Amino acid sequence: MLDGIDTAIIEQVKRDNAEFRRLIEAHQQYENELEAYNDLRFMTSAQEIARKRLQKLKLQGKDRMLAILRQYQTSSPAGPSTLQATSPAETQ
Repeated sequence: MLDGIDTAIIEQVKRDNAEFRRLIEAHQQYENELEAYNDLRFMTSAQEIARKRLQKLKLQGKDRMLAILRQYQTSSPAGPSTLQATSPAETQ
């Protein structure tokens, strides 16, 4: 989910930030729901729309988690040393 980011930093932010914890839980829930849709052989139009909505919510949540991590690192005494993850949009 947050590949390339120091797990110690993630754990620290989880302890300190309720929004971050909520976002992680929501991200996992979206992932589970998406897996259920992905297991379907065929989807109705409504199911495809719901799947796309979940994908967008999951991405928005991930973007927010990365923003929280960046904010935490810039305010942390250690400084921005290990947050180097990029979103797919940044690599294109």
